[in-house]
Amino acid sequence: MKPSKTLIDGSGPDAGDTLTAGRPAPANPTTDKAALRRRRRVELTRPWLLLAPALIVLAGLLLWPLIQVGKLSLQDYEVKFGGGVGTFTGFDHYADLLTSGLLWKTVLPNTVFFAVACVGLTIALGTLVALLLNRLGTTWRLICSIAILAAWAMPAVTGTYVWIWLFQPQDGLFSQLAGAAGLIDPATTNWFTERLPFYAIATVNVVHHGFPFVAITVLAGLLTIPKELYEAGMLDGANAWQRFWKITVPTIKPVFLVVTILSTIWDFKVFTQIFVMPGGNGSNPDVYNLGVFSYIEAFAKNDYGAGSAAAVLLTLLLLAITIVYIRTLFRQGEEDL
Repeated sequence: MKPSKTLIDGSGPDAGDTLTAGRPAPANPTTDKAALRRRRRVELTRPWLLLAPALIVLAGLLLWPLIQVGKLSLQDYEVKFGGGVGTFTGFDHYADLLTSGLLWKTVLPNTVFFAVACVGLTIALGTLVALLLNRLGTTWRLICSIAILAAWAMPAVTGTYVWIWLFQPQDGLFSQLAGAAGLIDPATTNWFTERLPFYAIATVNVVHHGFPFVAITVLAGLLTIPKELYEAGMLDGANAWQRFWKITVPTIKPVFLVVTILSTIWDFKVFTQIFVMPGGNGSNPDVYNLGVFSYIEAFAKNDYGAGSAAAVLLTLLLLAITIVYIRTLFRQGEEDL
């Protein structure tokens, strides 16, 4: 039987179909580019669509009040029956604030040094407690965790009154102990009138209230570290201190950055613990921080523009610190990749 001419030389009516039947259809560049653009558009918009409900709520709860505070800081606002009247003054309140001796000599130093001390001590104490909890058994770890969380669950006002009672002049527990040791005269010593002892008590109060969060968060990070890393370090002759700095800290560094960011934000804007303490409600200007100073200017002196300017300054300060921490966190993540 003679072979078909089509099979021999590829000619014939069905030759093209036979040779191209197993090949894919040629791509259309225009169609592919349009599909790629649609895919990229979906990839860019889908996350924002999923976040849109939460962003709308946050804008209503945070962004809009922040805009109103910024607007108020540019006005002389006078409260009247049925509303208020604002007179635009530009940046006069900011100029008065930034040229105030009280701001640079008292308010900012109190705010910054107090926050730095609180953050450092909170992170240190929380880390030590987390290392202790990590070495305990399951039962004792649960008991101790519940015990320290009681300090975190206590309202700030309640905790502050406890510390006020402990350091109360004359009959406070610490006043009596210091008097018995011959360090002070309980009848004449008032811990809350001087700037340094006032903020020492406030620091102890804030650290006591904040370290449980750091301890539990760092403990969660410690539980993710493989035990083989510590065993390898011990075989290499590393002591406990070296294992902590060479294994623990680098492994859970993102955890430390997160708790540092949150502690910094919380401690820079501390208000309740300062305001509730004797002298912190405005009667002693030496113990003002930015939060209390803003409140006193706005509500005690009825200068809402100046108080709003101080609040905006505090917000910008926190925003700058947060940006630095977040950039450090992202840089650390890129290095890990």
